[in-house]
Amino acid sequence: MLSSIKLSPSSFTSTGFLPNRRSIPAPQFSPLPIIKSLHSAFPTQSFSSQKPLHVASIDNLAISKNTQQRKTECQAYEADRSRPLDINIELPDEDARLEAAKRIKIGIYFATWWALNVVFNIYNKKVLNAFPFPWLTSTLSLAAGSLLMLISWATRVADAPKTDFEFWKTLFPVAVAHTIGHVAATVSMSKVAVSFTHIIKSGEPAFSVLVSRFLLGDSFPMPVYLSLVPIIGGCALSALTELNFNMTGFMGAMISNLAFVFRNIFSKKGMNGKSVSGMNYYACLSMLSLLILTPFAIAVEGHQLWAVGWQKAVSQIGPNFVWWVVAQSVFYHLYNQVSYMSLDQISPLTFSIGNTMKRISVIVSSIIIFHTPVQPINALGAAIAILGTFLYSQVMYIFSSLFAQLEFQVSLEILGLKSGKAVRKVKEFQDFAELTNNKKGAL
Repeated sequence: MLSSIKLSPSSFTSTGFLPNRRSIPAPQFSPLPIIKSLHSAFPTQSFSSQKPLHVASIDNLAISKNTQQRKTECQAYEADRSRPLDINIELPDEDARLEAAKRIKIGIYFATWWALNVVFNIYNKKVLNAFPFPWLTSTLSLAAGSLLMLISWATRVADAPKTDFEFWKTLFPVAVAHTIGHVAATVSMSKVAVSFTHIIKSGEPAFSVLVSRFLLGDSFPMPVYLSLVPIIGGCALSALTELNFNMTGFMGAMISNLAFVFRNIFSKKGMNGKSVSGMNYYACLSMLSLLILTPFAIAVEGHQLWAVGWQKAVSQIGPNFVWWVVAQSVFYHLYNQVSYMSLDQISPLTFSIGNTMKRISVIVSSIIIFHTPVQPINALGAAIAILGTFLYSQVMYIFSSLFAQLEFQVSLEILGLKSGKAVRKVKEFQDFAELTNNKKGAL
């Protein structure tokens, strides 16, 4: 254990190192390793009296036999630049802590997303049962979300996005597709059970692959096509065995699937490189969709029918009907906003799995709350369709990862980095691409 040596200012002078008579008082020991007031003791040396010195080591604290003089070598360092101690202290793994926090955050996103979606579907169906005007209901949903975001930006709860004309220009086709998909889904729910609408909407991956294949010219590996078989078969089985089947409701769900596929395609192509967060992106999408939908809603249904239908609904349900309308409008925006925000935090695969589980929760909860009659064969069709959706997401993730690696290895080959391992990998992926007849990727 090292102790500090306190020396009085008169112990050494500038001539103390010359062979003159010098006075060396007895050392005073202190439990703290600090040497103070050395500036006055060594006026020609560059010591700081403002920073205490810590003794690092003292060597040869003994009297030499040859010179009969005491030799002391003292090493010190300033307190604000202390050396790290050689002590093994186990600290908690930072990566593990961050990973745990990330999982908790994702879990909160999913729980919030599912809960908001279930509540929206319940109130939406209640409103449509009492007030069968899906065009106005869809308009109110977009209006509520637009108003909430404008208030958030005005009060600086959320930062307003920096947009320009080019942003709104690229957003316009996305908003058109979003508007069609939103209205078509609402029309479907006004005609059939919520569970049936969501069973048909689980067939969206089939539309995505077919549109990409025949309109965009993309090709996919055979396992991707095979994963569509249970999706299409399950939806068909559910439709054929639906007790309250309605063609308008069925076609509304199908049109909604097709519209949302185009929405995703336009969004990927047009918004590439745009620095707008998921929350603000959906807010802008809602505002533009509201401007597009409002004149069509007035033309299709009209304010006279709305007034008559509103009075009838209020007389039958009472004041609670107004709260149903407010709830379905607000919760529609919130659940979509959370889903777009979660896209900033999780991978597409995790999002697709969460979307599958969300659909299951909506189907089951709506059947329980609305006492929807379900035949065993109908439930089997729904389970097959949802399972097919899950398999599709898994297959797409695997093959998109493989072809991302292929693209990287081919880039290495083009750049001339012809290491043996890289060349072998390129050859393996090229052979694999020929077997699966996919040269453009699977996204």
